[in-house]
Amino acid sequence: MLPKSGDHHTVPLSVLLKRESANEKIERPEILHGQASQSKKGEDFTFIKTECQRVLGDGVTTYSVFALFDGHNGSAAAIYSKEHLLNNVLSAIPPDLSSDEWVLALPRALVAGFVKTDKEFQERAQTSGTTATFVIIDGWVLTVASVGDSRGIFESAEGVIYYLSADHRLECSEEERERITASGGEVGRLNTGGGTEIGPLRCWPGGLCLSRSIGDMDVGEFIVPIPYVKQIKLSTSGGRLIISSDGVWDALSAETAFDCCRGMPADAAAAQIVKEAVQVKGLRDDTTCIVVDIHPPEKPEPPKPPSKKHGKRVFKAMFRKKSSESSSHVDKEEYSEPDVVEELFEEGSASLSERLDSKYPVCNMFKLFMCAVCQVEIKPGEGISIHAGAADPRKSRPWDGPFLCSSCQEKKEAMEGRRPSGASRYSSGSE
Repeated sequence: MLPKSGDHHTVPLSVLLKRESANEKIERPEILHGQASQSKKGEDFTFIKTECQRVLGDGVTTYSVFALFDGHNGSAAAIYSKEHLLNNVLSAIPPDLSSDEWVLALPRALVAGFVKTDKEFQERAQTSGTTATFVIIDGWVLTVASVGDSRGIFESAEGVIYYLSADHRLECSEEERERITASGGEVGRLNTGGGTEIGPLRCWPGGLCLSRSIGDMDVGEFIVPIPYVKQIKLSTSGGRLIISSDGVWDALSAETAFDCCRGMPADAAAAQIVKEAVQVKGLRDDTTCIVVDIHPPEKPEPPKPPSKKHGKRVFKAMFRKKSSESSSHVDKEEYSEPDVVEELFEEGSASLSERLDSKYPVCNMFKLFMCAVCQVEIKPGEGISIHAGAADPRKSRPWDGPFLCSSCQEKKEAMEGRRPSGASRYSSGSE
């Protein structure tokens, strides 16, 4: 489902930021959105917040947030995530950053925010869980963090489809299955007796089909909330983003979803996608869709040059060529004036140490005496390095930050299978 690592350029963000500052006249896009849902269980929730203002070191700017939470075993985790995830992400971003630094800090802050939300919800001792697909649009930069099997997919104006989320179903990843068994869980299908196994692969105890989610304390801490994060810079021709729960993707391919609503405004498009999905498989699950159209700002049309068609063909050829080249040996000169979709960042590791490492992606943006996850103040000498106790002695740097408080260190060890989660485990399975 996800494009292979070499399919698209991973462009040094510093190159892009320099290009942005050199082209200050680029206007921010116009964002239009719509959503639709047909409910079976009442466990899907959406969060939409546009034109969020923030004061930065270099002025005031805005961003927009679109999120979908598909709950299971009840709606409590989805509701809690809807109410708290954005604030937990923002609290992990240091103040007084420039706009460029804010974008750089987002991937790491999303990891901290997801883990903090999961930890706080589990402290409520409720056994519900939820997927989360969480999108932040800042200018032409689109950042997506996801756990579970809801998906975010983008189609550029040139018709190229980009998969922006990972599918954390156990069926989809041998690496995730191995991680869970190494942490003390079991993976298998439902046994109906007599050796007969049916249905999708599930994690036991609990019977969850997912390897990552927020909540699910009754299943085990090896079901981690650490999100897959992808960040891309759009071309100024924009495109369409679809965020949907598995009720859509179990029925429609990405191509079908985009094709069935082509030419429709965002609100009608979302309704059409839900309608198509329900027609294919019936209303077996909550079926929810958010459509976000990202357009260049409207301007008076300039006189059309006579070679318009020829120029369009050249542009499309350039786009396709760029998207298939190797991402190694990037020549900064060739990025002087491109206008194509470019991949800035991608990481999906389930290791909290790797995701919070000081070189990931910036080394000096965290506060030394603050917990890197929950942001509580840590007294000097009391913080525990994320590198402490590393399995590889070469990576064990207990003197080196960032640091965790004792509570978040316990959470980290439980997710790695090095400490019992302490949760009661008696779920009959869901999702």
